[in-house]
Amino acid sequence: MPDTDAPASILLIDDHPLLRQGIKQLVDLEDDMEVVGEASNARDGIALARDIEPDLILLDLNMPEMNGIDTLKALRADEIGSRIIIFTVSDHEDDVVAALRAGADGYLLKDMEPDDLVPQLRQAALGRMAISDRLTALLAEALRSQKPETERADYASLTPREKDILKLIAEGLSNKMIGRKLNISDGTVKVHVKHLLKKLKLRSRVEVAVWAVEEGLHR
Repeated sequence: MPDTDAPASILLIDDHPLLRQGIKQLVDLEDDMEVVGEASNARDGIALARDIEPDLILLDLNMPEMNGIDTLKALRADEIGSRIIIFTVSDHEDDVVAALRAGADGYLLKDMEPDDLVPQLRQAALGRMAISDRLTALLAEALRSQKPETERADYASLTPREKDILKLIAEGLSNKMIGRKLNISDGTVKVHVKHLLKKLKLRSRVEVAVWAVEEGLHR
């Protein structure tokens, strides 16, 4: 979310016009968020993301021509700084893991109640992790089962600063918020995050957050 009091800007990338309209109507009722762009396909969505640089992108997983995972990878390759949340009907383990490993900041299911969606969008815009409740345990188990014992995360290998940052990631804080809390620059936080991901053999900050919660390190 921007530093000013301006509403958080949201870009919708989804090939279902009725769904986009429904989300827009929900968001329009809120003072602290606004939909600033819509796209029905990946190509237009990526172009809009470059042009608008929204605070938050809500991205459909299953789209024609270019799916959500490939779109996500393209956005990250373009160094789009927006928070990117996958919004889909799929609760399949492989889809969740693939999305988070491709750089998603969260994963929400389309069958969630509208009253639950708005708070999740608000949390995501504030820089916090957004993931549907029923997926947390599934993701944690998937991360465990896909790693041999020799590749399990080693918390003891982290420096004190990396441990501080890990706990703040587990609380869902963005790099900018972590930097403010620890009185260090965003760039410094980014370097620490890169190092702790490598040491923990994890691929995304959401994986770190889920792992930390499962290990009881977020308290």
